[in-house]
Amino acid sequence: MFTLRRLAKSSENDNPGTMTATVTSLGSLGTARAGSTGTPILFLHGVGSDKSVWAPQLAHFGRARCAVAFDYPGYGDSAPVAEGTSRDDYAAAIVAAMDALEIEQAHICGLSLGGIVAIAMHALAPERCLSLVLADTFAVHPDGPRIYERSLAASADLRALAEARVDFLLAPGALDDVRREVIETMARIDPRAYRVGAEAVWLADQRDRAAAIDVPTLVICGEEDKVTPPSLSEDLASIIKQARLDIVPGAGHISNLERPAEFNLHVEQFLADVERR
Repeated sequence: MFTLRRLAKSSENDNPGTMTATVTSLGSLGTARAGSTGTPILFLHGVGSDKSVWAPQLAHFGRARCAVAFDYPGYGDSAPVAEGTSRDDYAAAIVAAMDALEIEQAHICGLSLGGIVAIAMHALAPERCLSLVLADTFAVHPDGPRIYERSLAASADLRALAEARVDFLLAPGALDDVRREVIETMARIDPRAYRVGAEAVWLADQRDRAAAIDVPTLVICGEEDKVTPPSLSEDLASIIKQARLDIVPGAGHISNLERPAEFNLHVEQFLADVERR
């Protein structure tokens, strides 16, 4: 099952996380990549982050396969976001990037908002999704509207929001380097893009879409996630027919960054199971 015909402007010698931009039919998306062979895995970030959050995964998975992380419109190195952009527009942008890179199919891994976008991608183009990894996310969040309103109110000063929220986002005992990275990444987001992303994630209700997922799915969550607690991952996994649920001990909401070795192992084992089928 070889699904990558050509990765644009890539090389066998690319360093993990090589930065570029992918010009698509829907605009330019910031892109980080590692590796150029094997069945691809695509990484989709959360509302308070960008593609850089996936550096540990690009370094790990890029050794054996094509690994690509994208910015959403308005985030990172992407073109500015248009007013009214929705989670479905994000999904369409990622599919357009797959077209531009000539990636026919891929494993799709998204965290928080990224999981919302991954579910939307499956609804839009299920034939492009070999499997889904839905990390620290949900089908519907019971406190979503309240979190959205709070996000809008705080969006004018994202550094202050990051500094106020970092200890809620991360598990107790998170490394200082991780705390600094979370703050600095959120601080550089365009507030308008953040507001668009906040609407896309917190007002989502994709229970019907989750029930229609027909590809192997890993639902994974940090044991100490207070933003999207494990109970929401349990609910999501119960909706999806082919889902399995893994919990990452000692991780909060950004489980891939807080516990990268454990997160990578869960995903690697899942991919191996999928590709043996």
